[in-house]
Amino acid sequence: MSSKTMLEAKNITKHYERKIALSSLSFSIKQGELVALIGPSGAGKTSLLNSIAGLIPLQSGELLIDEKPLSSYKKGKLFAKKVGVIRQQFDLIGPLAVIHNVLAGKLADWGVIKALFSLLLPRDKEIAIKALERVGLTDKTFEITSSLSGGEQQRVAMARLMVQKPEMILADEPVASLDPARADDVLAMLIKIVLEEKQTLIASLHSVEYARKYFTRIISLKNGEIFFDLPTEKVTDDLLAELYQLEGASSR
Repeated sequence: MSSKTMLEAKNITKHYERKIALSSLSFSIKQGELVALIGPSGAGKTSLLNSIAGLIPLQSGELLIDEKPLSSYKKGKLFAKKVGVIRQQFDLIGPLAVIHNVLAGKLADWGVIKALFSLLLPRDKEIAIKALERVGLTDKTFEITSSLSGGEQQRVAMARLMVQKPEMILADEPVASLDPARADDVLAMLIKIVLEEKQTLIASLHSVEYARKYFTRIISLKNGEIFFDLPTEKVTDDLLAELYQLEGASSR
């Protein structure tokens, strides 16, 4: 693991009307770390990931990505090389062929004209096919994306991220919509790719079991605050029981 700090949060706060989503959070994540975010529904996991992705503004505090303020990045090529996002809804365009969804990972590099032309004649086809090969979907290259199963669509989303090549991946409940067997396969594949590419992964998960199985560090949130931040092997059953007890345990 690198000594470079990939992400640093300094007293970040976010609230929606009267509800506090994030309350003065501070932490840092090194390049190459595998970090799971866990906690009751409504704890602030999605708000934290959306803040890091620059999708929602903070009320106060600062986020540094690769030691530069998030606010200094324009939402273009430079930011796309730093941060990639994968969600449980996959964020794919269903009516398009798989190859076009994979090549969407190049949009920040291409610009509008080249991207539109690629819809007629796919550009950099070899890059897309190589990414699909790594996720076991070369036989689906020209199929309509919406015809694929949920697990296959999430693998298309991973292939898109491989084409994008961000240094850090934010995964918001990436396997929540999949059945347990497919969820395990997809998570194992995601971790394998992240390790091979030497990327940093921050994933929010409902499943503590997956957090313990695949991640080296667990940050737990409760009521918008960090409840614990520990190496996975130090997360005890007692801590988890306290994290999920009573308030917030059944609402998001």
